[in-house]
Amino acid sequence: MTTVQQVGTTYVPILDDDAAPAVPRGSLGRLSPEERFVAWGTWAAAFGLAWVMTQEILPLAGIPWFLIFFFACGLVMSGVTAAMQGRSVEVSDRVVGAVIVGGAVLVGAALVSTIGYIFYRGWEPLTHANFYLKDMSGVGPSDSFDKGGVLHALVGTVIELAIAVAITLPLGIGTAVFMTEVGGKFATVVRTVVEAMTALPSIVAGLFIYSVFIVALGYPRSGLAAGLALGVMMLPIIARAADVVLRVVPGGLREASLALGAGKWKTVWHVVLPTARSGLATALILGIARGAGETSPVLLTSGAAAFLVADPTDGVMNSLPLFIYTNVRSGQGAAEDRAFAAATVLLVLVLALFVIARLLARPRGNKPPLLSRLVPRRISGTTSTPEDRS
Repeated sequence: MTTVQQVGTTYVPILDDDAAPAVPRGSLGRLSPEERFVAWGTWAAAFGLAWVMTQEILPLAGIPWFLIFFFACGLVMSGVTAAMQGRSVEVSDRVVGAVIVGGAVLVGAALVSTIGYIFYRGWEPLTHANFYLKDMSGVGPSDSFDKGGVLHALVGTVIELAIAVAITLPLGIGTAVFMTEVGGKFATVVRTVVEAMTALPSIVAGLFIYSVFIVALGYPRSGLAAGLALGVMMLPIIARAADVVLRVVPGGLREASLALGAGKWKTVWHVVLPTARSGLATALILGIARGAGETSPVLLTSGAAAFLVADPTDGVMNSLPLFIYTNVRSGQGAAEDRAFAAATVLLVLVLALFVIARLLARPRGNKPPLLSRLVPRRISGTTSTPEDRS
């Protein structure tokens, strides 16, 4: 029992000795057993109510209607149970939390279903070794899976991406360094142009390389032209993401390096860039993911070939997105299965490039290399040599 005692002009609640003490919560983000029971019971009741309404009462049979009613009933019942236990703040917290979790589950389900369906449709061609070791020379769209493969498209994709990365990686990071470390009015103009090019349609990039590199300069369609078109698509992505990463680097690191006697560009090379290594790898991954799935620039600048071409300057060169596009348009069942199998290979390729980039960008130490070399030399204003430190 709780009593109230007046102390001066205020009233202070006093708990009796036989009153049950309040159960402390383990952490702010962890629910108590009672709260977990209420949460699970709420959604279990919403499941049963949605089943009765869609399958027994209303003529709305089917999984989509059931999921819609289930989520709506769960939100309503979560709000009601929260209102029975607390204030309006807890009601809004419970409902908004359910909406956020529901959105995450919806996105995850869409992603898993898409990847699962691609693997399911392309599983039969993936079980044949010739699919990885041969090209489509002399193979028709309705031939069996024992003939042909995606070797030519896989090699073409890797070569075109390598050309695009070799061009866009230094240019993109250099542009980000200019916008972040140099600054000025022109840097503002460059940032505006980069942000505008981020939404550039892929067909425009293909037309630009086609009109300049192929029509104006007279070069033939080739993997080199396709790599340039992919580079136009990847450059603003890498530059914009790298700019955001470099702006996050703490200014104290730059100031410490400059205070130790390093120049501005030495600070950028040895302090800023190593600190942002993992973020720059993420920028590169975003660019590769954008370029790896483009079809229209490659279609305009390279064209499709059914045979293996290893020289990017020697005529047309196929790629995995273009291989998928041509096989889906054929309308043949076997060709569509090959397209799904090629899409699976493309997913695995992007995942492998992602892992390689993350491994290369893994931090090698806690301190930037320049600071770790300069700090011992400037202790108490003295300069020490490697022999003195040993």
